[in-house]
Amino acid sequence: MTQETILIAADHAGYELKKKLEAELKNLGFAVRDLGTNSAESTDYADYAHPLAKEVSEGKAKRGVLICGTGLGMSYVANRYANVRAAVSWSPEVAELARSHNDANVLVLPARFVTDDDAKKILRTWLETEFAGGRHERRVVKIENKNVSS
Repeated sequence: MTQETILIAADHAGYELKKKLEAELKNLGFAVRDLGTNSAESTDYADYAHPLAKEVSEGKAKRGVLICGTGLGMSYVANRYANVRAAVSWSPEVAELARSHNDANVLVLPARFVTDDDAKKILRTWLETEFAGGRHERRVVKIENKNVSS
């Protein structure tokens, strides 16, 4: 069985947490492709969110993780792409709901508002939670504004 590759990217505010979560993903048995940044020097979040979201949108990667100070900037960029459902998650409960109800395929973490341990718990919860489908399927389809009756 081929191991799933998870994309990961961060701006300067998320750089340190990105390194820790990359190690966590590898410990959990995932392959990881790091799309940057490679230092804590000031950079623009969009330069890292666009490439990750593009790959998820095009189906080249199933899931990705983005990290910035608040999570907001990264989520704004990622959610502009078709088939990307990027969810800012600050607790395991939010990550679980993002996956089970919204089939979130990009986890966005607010590095300045979560501890390293909490970020690892959020990541693990997001990875382990399956999409519930059912009534939520109809809603996820509507996110893409596809022809769906109410």
